[in-house]
Amino acid sequence: MRRNEVMKLAAVLALLAAGPALAQSDAKMTGLKLSNDQPIQIESDKLEVQQEQNLAIFTGNVNVVQGATLMKAGKMTVYYVKGGGSATTGSANIDHLEVDGKVYIKTETQVATGDRGTFDMKSQVFTLSGQKVVLSEGSNVLVGCKLTVQMNTGLAQVDGCGSGGGSGGRVMMSITPDSQKP
Repeated sequence: MRRNEVMKLAAVLALLAAGPALAQSDAKMTGLKLSNDQPIQIESDKLEVQQEQNLAIFTGNVNVVQGATLMKAGKMTVYYVKGGGSATTGSANIDHLEVDGKVYIKTETQVATGDRGTFDMKSQVFTLSGQKVVLSEGSNVLVGCKLTVQMNTGLAQVDGCGSGGGSGGRVMMSITPDSQKP
């Protein structure tokens, strides 16, 4: 075996040794991080601004692009900090946002899908949940029902679906040898 293959096998064995811990799997997801220095472009079929409630609601084919990151959803609701500027001019401070309706996120190296998501601006925590949440990088796939990512660090946790869930309460990981060749 080549040294590269031995290192990959060791990594896979370390994951398998976690056994029941895979029901709550922690991983470093360097692909799912923010590009705070990049401009954000948002497109949707409709935008409704509720200034008194500090809300902006984007509906229908929502596309959000920041740098190499693309997010698609059926609906995105942006909650602004009260007294933090104007939502109509884009100068308001965002408290958190919620996305619904077949959420799709693509970065340079990873793709994540789920039914709904939330992003808390203060804590920089993104949560994607649903009947089946899938995180893939190349041919490697991780499936559960909830993905929580610390966007500043890329540290991620995947939770199983619990009783009655689509994957029987367990997290499923499929790793393809040599899938991360340079």
